[in-house]
Amino acid sequence: MKGRRQKQIPYKRRRIRQHMYLNIAAFILFAVLAAVGMRIVHHTLLENAQNAGVAIARSYASEESSNLAVYETLISFGAASMEKQISQGRTDEELLEWMEVYFRQLNTVLGDGVVDPYAVIEGALLAANPWEGDTGYDVSSTEWYRKAVEADGEVIFTDVYTDAIYDKPVITVAQKCSEADAVLAFDIFPQNFSFQLDLQKLTEGQSLFFCDSAGTIIYRQTDLNVPEEEIQAYVNGLLEKIDAGELSAYDDFIVDMDGERRAVYYSELDNGWFSIVTVPYAGLLRSFSWLTIFFGVIFAAFLLAFGVMTWRDMRLGDRMRRADETVRVLGNSYYALYRIRYEQGIYEMIKGSDYVKKRIPPIGEYRELLRVFGEVAEPEAYKEFLESFSTENIRRLVSGRVRDFGGDFRRRFGEEYRWVNVRVLFDESLPPEEAVLCFRDVEQEKQRQLKERNFLKEALNSSRQNERAKQNFFSNMSHDMRTPLNAIIGLSELAVRCVDEPRKVSDYLEKIQTSSRQLLGLINDILDMSRLEQGKVSLNNREFELGVCLDECLGAFDFQAETEHKTFRKEIHVKNIRLLGDSFRVTQILNNFLSNAFKFTGEGDEIRVSVTQLNEGEHAKFQFVVSDTGIGMSTDFMEHLFEPYAREIRFGVRQTVGSGLGMPITKNLIEQMNGEIYVESEPDKGSTFTVILPFTVIEEKTPSAVGSQPEEQPGDFLKGKKLLLAEDNELNMEIATELLTMAGALVIPAWDGTEAVEQFEKSAPYEFDAVLMDMKMPQMDGCEAARRIRSLPRPDAGDVPIIAVTANAFEDDMAAAAAAGMDAHIAKPIDFKLLGKTLKQLLKRRDGKKIEKI
Repeated sequence: MKGRRQKQIPYKRRRIRQHMYLNIAAFILFAVLAAVGMRIVHHTLLENAQNAGVAIARSYASEESSNLAVYETLISFGAASMEKQISQGRTDEELLEWMEVYFRQLNTVLGDGVVDPYAVIEGALLAANPWEGDTGYDVSSTEWYRKAVEADGEVIFTDVYTDAIYDKPVITVAQKCSEADAVLAFDIFPQNFSFQLDLQKLTEGQSLFFCDSAGTIIYRQTDLNVPEEEIQAYVNGLLEKIDAGELSAYDDFIVDMDGERRAVYYSELDNGWFSIVTVPYAGLLRSFSWLTIFFGVIFAAFLLAFGVMTWRDMRLGDRMRRADETVRVLGNSYYALYRIRYEQGIYEMIKGSDYVKKRIPPIGEYRELLRVFGEVAEPEAYKEFLESFSTENIRRLVSGRVRDFGGDFRRRFGEEYRWVNVRVLFDESLPPEEAVLCFRDVEQEKQRQLKERNFLKEALNSSRQNERAKQNFFSNMSHDMRTPLNAIIGLSELAVRCVDEPRKVSDYLEKIQTSSRQLLGLINDILDMSRLEQGKVSLNNREFELGVCLDECLGAFDFQAETEHKTFRKEIHVKNIRLLGDSFRVTQILNNFLSNAFKFTGEGDEIRVSVTQLNEGEHAKFQFVVSDTGIGMSTDFMEHLFEPYAREIRFGVRQTVGSGLGMPITKNLIEQMNGEIYVESEPDKGSTFTVILPFTVIEEKTPSAVGSQPEEQPGDFLKGKKLLLAEDNELNMEIATELLTMAGALVIPAWDGTEAVEQFEKSAPYEFDAVLMDMKMPQMDGCEAARRIRSLPRPDAGDVPIIAVTANAFEDDMAAAAAAGMDAHIAKPIDFKLLGKTLKQLLKRRDGKKIEKI
């Protein structure tokens, strides 16, 4: 009996020891799976975060590259224009006049005060806004000038540097003319630099920095609340680590000024500038932290179970079942698990799909498993699958200690294909010459990734399309302006040659004035383009004479036809010529068609215009036909004729381009006027544009039997009036003074706001009848000067008429003038009839107030 009991004790010990070994094996297996899983999750989170962060940084870099393209296009346009002026032998004074026009165009496109243009022509500096000491300024020693010369026609951007004149940080954009010894440049203060970025891509706690190649911050968006010098030092440190390659890995990080770990993603622009995005590390690993806690709790529970099972063997089975369930839950993440003995070419099915379990046994030859995979794998991916997961490749991976290898492919489930992820996992805890092959369904995750990738591609394509659209916009901007500009230049030359023939000079000047108004209208059309889709381009209907309108419009093309040796025929067949409508828009429509006709015809070709009244009565329709014998258009291009920036390029003797902004705006105007447009064209035979517009016919007024009183001229009431004129531009001062003086007014000039206040303050009460105030002036602007005048302790300070006369013609400018106490707003170029009417009303109102005070 005693011997039998002794035999039982070693057996129990062996059984307990076996249980302990099983427990230890299960514990180790769980720890390995947990470690591998945590490593995979940690790696995947950081790698995905790096991909997303780099994509955001590149997206911002792409957006800013598009913004920089605006400045490149503007300066390229200006350099080409300046080179043309130089080639035509323009004097310095004429070049300065051209630069002032170019400066106004820049202000129209970018806004006032954003850029400061100047040029270096044969070593001499010409500035649109001269500064003290510019004649002695050695431009050849400046970095921007050297870079522009070395670039030989390419646009250059400098880093931020301290300007020698203003002693402020500045960025210079410059381009050297290809044929002339000249460089065009303009300075941009960083606070005026255009950044149109979609900051919604940034989440809470993320920071964005744009800096130049030297590391100077140009733009930042960050929650760091520290002095600017510390932020600059912080960014310099980031760039040093980027240059050293210390932030290229997915798990690299830095510690910011708040002691917080941050991941850093960046992208370099073509000009050497950097886009840098920093993301708090805690935000990236927030889900991983919760997962770590979850695994830690499970690990602690398992460890506790292991200790309890070691001391209490009676409960070993229950504890093992719980551990089994836990591992099963983890295994459910994979729909198939296989142990591969790659040296023997044997697989062991731990878990398999229903299809595979029906085709092969739980243990068998590995090549049979691969064959079954070929039955369901996408054919295009199967060859690569065989190469990647062959026993030879698994052996190489294990010998190279590659613990995790795999990828995504599509596999058939029933009648549909779904994305799955296959991995080969290796760990030292596995028996020698073994690895784990596992499959996981990642259809939803893959679709989400593909959607995100497509979104980024669409965003990039949209950015590229916007950039191309902007380039097309500025390359075509001169299209509609060329005809009136050519007319102004040509008629000016004729006027100079015919100084001794007043009648001809008068006729030329009237046509120059008409063309100038057309040019101003075309500039306004460029601004109207942004409102075209919303239909906000308004019509100004009033009485006009169709004959006068046609003479003014068509007369501007006579000179062009003569100089280009083309035949220009006009056929006008109308009875009722006094109409109600927008004559400027009619002129604009005809001007666009005729500009295109002249542009797309050669020497000896014919351009024909005919105007016909189709019916009579109060509401009549008029047909306008513009035809030419030029190069015509293809059928395919005509489908895109009215799309913004549409161009047609055909190769032959000459290259031709299609319409830019003119056609879309013209079609929009015709639709707003309830008109119709028809186009006929054939390559190499010409084009015909037919427009039908309805107008209300105005009956001719019968002259009065008594006779009409002579119409009062706009300036008659100014005789004996004393006006204070504040204007800092010498040419504008001369024109306004001359016209007001011709109307009988006495004009006292003031060259800035400060002088205007001083002149008014030292004058006697009611000495000045009105004040004409420019808005943008040195020393003191017009709004501040108006406020100072209104606050003076004198009886006429509160009711003297003050009129803003300025190129700032937007609603915000009008509101600012009214808030400063000004009575009215007249936009430049000045309409002196409107100015006279406004002055008359304000003086009448002021005189009424004086009588009441008396």
